[in-house]
Amino acid sequence: MSSNPKVESRERRKRRVRRKVNGSTERPRLTVFKSNKHIYVQVIDDLLGVTLASACTLSPGVRDAVKGLKKVDAAKKVGEFAAQQCQAANITKVVFDRNGYPYTGRVAALADAARAGGLDF
Repeated sequence: MSSNPKVESRERRKRRVRRKVNGSTERPRLTVFKSNKHIYVQVIDDLLGVTLASACTLSPGVRDAVKGLKKVDAAKKVGEFAAQQCQAANITKVVFDRNGYPYTGRVAALADAARAGGLDF
């Protein structure tokens, strides 16, 4: 565990939410991780323990598109790309896991872009 109180609080929120939020084959879990520079998304089937789709600001399809953009705008691009990846894998319904982060800023922008891209959650 970390000695940083902010990280500790996020980890506590994450564990509390993960008790209730589980991804299945019919409705996989779309989880978000954000660092200071980048944002990452994975679509996970928790029953099989398999990542079905993923996207981040470092992905080859996104990297050039997010160059020079602000972090919120980059998160929107990642959300759109994640929705495209899910459509290619025949995934339309997901359950959203914000991973303990507040639903504002980059997390909300990513979720809204994924919804606009065709994901239902």
